[in-house]
Amino acid sequence: MTTTSRPFGRALCAMITPFTDAGALDLDGAQQLADRLVAQGCDGLVLSGTTGESPTTTDAEKAALVTAVREAVGERASIVAGVGTFDTRHTVELALAAEKAGADGLLVVSPYYSRPPQDALEAHFREVADASGLPLVLYDIPGRTGTRIEPDTMIRLAGHPRIVAVKDCSYDFLGAQKVMDRTELAYYAGCDEHNLALYAVGAAGYISTVANVVPARLRAVLDAFEAGDTPVSARLQQRATPLIESMMSAGQPGAVTVKALLTSLGLPAGPVRAPLRPADRDTVDGLLATYEQFMAAA
Repeated sequence: MTTTSRPFGRALCAMITPFTDAGALDLDGAQQLADRLVAQGCDGLVLSGTTGESPTTTDAEKAALVTAVREAVGERASIVAGVGTFDTRHTVELALAAEKAGADGLLVVSPYYSRPPQDALEAHFREVADASGLPLVLYDIPGRTGTRIEPDTMIRLAGHPRIVAVKDCSYDFLGAQKVMDRTELAYYAGCDEHNLALYAVGAAGYISTVANVVPARLRAVLDAFEAGDTPVSARLQQRATPLIESMMSAGQPGAVTVKALLTSLGLPAGPVRAPLRPADRDTVDGLLATYEQFMAAA
């Protein structure tokens, strides 16, 4: 195996999808946010993922978002488009549309709700990978989909030439290391509390929700590790823990907490779409206090 394969870079942001106050897709806001994220250290942007509210954006909106963000960032960053649905046929259609719109890769989550067995899950990913010329990131988040991509399934899928990476939200550190040991798949931490831990054992980097708000601070963790300063890297990761906890473990989806913070900071975000609801005032105040303490820390 290799520990240096980074097909989309090291520091990736699972970008929100900005909306106008009326709830329409805000392409100008998306371009502004994308430019800021890249300028502050993001190697890549993942669009229309969980944090991007993909279940409530249309196919046309997903394609338009890729086109707009590509226009904004050019070749400065990779663009990975979320195309996963619970329908293989629909996922293939989204994959082809993302390729046409200018994406560099595809993020494909396990089909949710229907809970297919592992052989059907494997067939689903292979069909999507066969459909376009883009490389695939397997998105393993069983807490939301109800179906784990088992390590042995990933090991088999790694033989496909266009299945190149994993976004790992499995909370199975042993399973992740097993796959990394036996394949060339590039692992990306999908849970911010695991960014450094997975990187230290050979992961490619992270796909971060918290990076929407503090992209440079999270990249600094990886940069310190790369420079050989493990104590500094660990300290930077630990200092981010209160913000990660308040944004990701306080009973609100990441899309809600990110949009609350970005709006408070005067950055493009807009409302969330139903069935999500905006954070209440107490939650926003708590998020802001934690953010300000984190930014004030040396």
